[in-house]
Amino acid sequence: MATPRTLIVTPTYNERDNLERFVEGVLRWVPEAHVLIVDDASPDGTGDVADRLAASDPRVKVMHRPGKLGIGTAYVQAFQRGLAEGYELFLEMDADLSHDPMHLPQFLKAFERGADVVIGSRNVPGGGVTGWGFGRHFLSKGGSLYSRTILGLPIRDLTSGYKAFRADVLRAIDLGAVRSEGYSFQIELTYRAIQRGFAVVEVPIHFVDRKNGQSKMSSRIFMEAITMVWKLRLERAR
Repeated sequence: MATPRTLIVTPTYNERDNLERFVEGVLRWVPEAHVLIVDDASPDGTGDVADRLAASDPRVKVMHRPGKLGIGTAYVQAFQRGLAEGYELFLEMDADLSHDPMHLPQFLKAFERGADVVIGSRNVPGGGVTGWGFGRHFLSKGGSLYSRTILGLPIRDLTSGYKAFRADVLRAIDLGAVRSEGYSFQIELTYRAIQRGFAVVEVPIHFVDRKNGQSKMSSRIFMEAITMVWKLRLERAR
């Protein structure tokens, strides 16, 4: 079978030290894919690195934004662009090397088996995390459990940012109506896909905490997720 047109999206902010290795790794495992870097005017020069990579390889594309506008809007704008350009599969990945590209063939195989959304899960057998302390484990697993309970979903890792969608799913979700960021963005897209009857599956991944740069996790992002799940539940009730 021919590989569907695949776009791998990575939002960046101050990822200069990681970006080149990230792109090399992705294209080594899925050489037919294209990579779209969405840079929010990183002051460390990440955008310049992205432009250099794009100039040397037609599979790499760059979207420059005027400032730090958030991961949710970065994905929405990238998905809208990719849909307009005719891509069939869309993957989310962090550029900080925490999402190992060696798992990408698993995502593609899950699509071949009929999945509509594929989540790289740290919380299913075979999945795991290296480099987190107790607090980060509590936030991640506690956030997934909380969201799963409130929304009545069977997904073990609702907060994973390593995931993939068929184009039909993104069209059905109504990306223009999505306002979430961080954890809640990941929860909201998965929830809306399940509500529309799409098949969501989890594949095991091993997550390795970043070695260069700073985490984008914040208390604001965590609190947004706490409130967003109730908004989604109330929306369903109405």
